[in-house]
Amino acid sequence: MTAPRFDELIHAPTRLSLVSLLAATDWAEFRYLREQLDLSDSALSKQLSALEQAGYAEIRKSFVGKRARTSVTLTRRGRDAFAGHVAALQEIVARAGATVTPAADH
Repeated sequence: MTAPRFDELIHAPTRLSLVSLLAATDWAEFRYLREQLDLSDSALSKQLSALEQAGYAEIRKSFVGKRARTSVTLTRRGRDAFAGHVAALQEIVARAGATVTPAADH
């Protein structure tokens, strides 16, 4: 079981969606990520660069014929950070559920 650890880098909504997609696969193509997240190339590149700089993602560029192809994967560090972040969010939600009382009908 992964220790809960809130991660500010992953928590940003766009990066959380991006990391969630990457966590569900071994490698994902840039084009697929761009389409799923409805981001521009530059916006996606910025998010991927932030994850790569943190050691959370690995980016590979290759060519298929004359076309460049960019693929992305979460590193072990990225997968661990995501798992810890999800565990922290689950703890937060569980605490909230334990303290919320239903509103009385008037």
